[in-house]
Amino acid sequence: MYLSGPHDRGDAIVALHSGQGGTEAMDWTAMLSRMYQRYFERKGWEAEIVDETMGEEAGIKSITFHVTGAYAYGHLKAEAGVHRLVRQSPFNADNLRQTSFAMAEVLPVVEDTTGPILKEDDLVWDFFRSGGKGGQNVNKVSTAVRLTHKPTGIVVTCQTQRYQGQNREYALKILRSKLWGAQESEQRKEELKLKGVYKTPGWGNQIRSYVLHPYHMVKDLRTQYETNQTELVLDGDLDAFITAYLKRFS
Repeated sequence: MYLSGPHDRGDAIVALHSGQGGTEAMDWTAMLSRMYQRYFERKGWEAEIVDETMGEEAGIKSITFHVTGAYAYGHLKAEAGVHRLVRQSPFNADNLRQTSFAMAEVLPVVEDTTGPILKEDDLVWDFFRSGGKGGQNVNKVSTAVRLTHKPTGIVVTCQTQRYQGQNREYALKILRSKLWGAQESEQRKEELKLKGVYKTPGWGNQIRSYVLHPYHMVKDLRTQYETNQTELVLDGDLDAFITAYLKRFS
């Protein structure tokens, strides 16, 4: 019953975005990236980075994974939302207490036979040279792609693959997932409005707090599950949080 949704068995797109907090937030996004990669390894899933933008000084501005494995989306959907970190700043000589935010976006991989129909006239493709890692071919040839969906304004970039065709394929896959997510979000919003419990999604609505100073605690604000084993959580030990979510919301 917990993993019986229409897309729960399948793969997932996971995107992390740094929020308020500048370099601190980008460093927090990098910490979350490592946490999720460790979680993917624990589950035996394969994860491929399809887009990554590094911070100017440190950390990551945004990163997108394509996660392949049994019930990847069914588990990872529990992680969608804003994650808040409280700690002593490693970027400040006075070690001041700092609060940082990052957002996790989680979508199912929607196949072209079942997902939203994409019309070629609605798509605008731009090609450019990747600024990231990948060697001579990636950096000297216009392998990176930017795909814009004109009716919705959704923009997808993919630049980590060596060949343009691979990046195009991933861009289409992510666009389908984002269009599906937008449709689901609109339907959910209307349902909640009818029930009178709709809340505007945004940076203020964090799902989980990670406190590393002045005490150690990770607490999920939806399920109230908490632990003081912060090192284990940041090393990818997320099963207890995800199980609590599935029991509460499935």
